Amino acid sequence: MSAHCQLTGRKPGFGNSVSHSHRRTSRRFDPNIQRKRYWLQSEGRHIRLTLSAKGLKTVDVIGIEAAVARIRARGEKV
Repeated sequence: MSAHCQLTGRKPGFGNSVSHSHRRTSRRFDPNIQRKRYWLQSEGRHIRLTLSAKGLKTVDVIGIEAAVARIRARGEKV
């Protein structure tokens, strides 16, 4: 599963872990990605979305129909 949100577009960030002696090693900051199944009333089927925690909250606010419209506007297939 790729670590990116279909709705918000959040992707991993990259940086360094800094030890006590101040040595730096590469690390990756992954978004909180969840897979969630929604019922899409207009198409009469379930869809499974890969969303970040912020994306889940956004769907709660705007609704699944509007969220799918935004995802399709970005060019992703649902």
